[in-house]
Amino acid sequence: MGEETKEPAIQWHPAFYAGIQIEFSEEKEKLIFENEHLLGTKPKQIDVLIIKKESEATIQKNIGRIFRRHNIIEYKSPDDYISIDAFYQVYGYACFYKADTNHVDEIKANEITITFVCKGKPRELMKHLMQERGFRIKGKEGIYIIHGDYFPMQLLITSELSEEENFWLRFLTNDLKTVEEANKILSEYEGHQHENNHKSVMNAIVHANKELFKEAKKMCEALLELMKDELDASKKAGEIVGVQKAKIQLIQTKLSKGKTVEAIAEDLEDSVENILTLIKEMDKQEENK
Repeated sequence: MGEETKEPAIQWHPAFYAGIQIEFSEEKEKLIFENEHLLGTKPKQIDVLIIKKESEATIQKNIGRIFRRHNIIEYKSPDDYISIDAFYQVYGYACFYKADTNHVDEIKANEITITFVCKGKPRELMKHLMQERGFRIKGKEGIYIIHGDYFPMQLLITSELSEEENFWLRFLTNDLKTVEEANKILSEYEGHQHENNHKSVMNAIVHANKELFKEAKKMCEALLELMKDELDASKKAGEIVGVQKAKIQLIQTKLSKGKTVEAIAEDLEDSVENILTLIKEMDKQEENK
């Protein structure tokens, strides 16, 4: 029995970066997107930085209504959460970002916003912000505005986001519940399978909910393309096993006719070492019967 193949890690952050661009696709001409924006020369980076090309541009998208010129986004994958310390770390990034310029006060503090994104409500953090900092947190449909700080801030809870308004961020998760949800995502994906952002998000969703998608009725070409590498690998493994079985049967037949290992190797255009290995495999199979 071979070793169990380890599943590759799901690339949640690239998928989120693609998903946030999809969310703002209707207003993308107003925005500049930066993935993993580095802060200074040391390894400190913002998950996503969105800069409005023009300060006065108004963003209509529900998750971008608090946006000003410079918008810092911290994203946590479905198995992670925003802790109290994570909040202060990102808040520190905002301060560092404001100061990391070539000229004094080049980026105005009132031009910066902070958005925190995670699947479930960070209740300990919310409690801390309200009780210890005196902030007020109000919101609906997964968008919670944090009132009381100089920086405008918001919490986006992806599991509560509007399916109609924020489809791809809403379903960027590892716990889809039903085959109906999988089919709904496949339907939404149709027509977008050649767009890189949609591919990235869909790839993460499919691989995080693989068994559910295998049950989905709409095993469309788009999904097959996403899973092509895995399907090809399985097919290749099956072909190798099939060839090996056929060769073992030939060896059995030739041995029964009294042929030597050397003669069999010559007939099958293979090495004596490989033929001996297959004979050992035959013996093991006989012992296990």
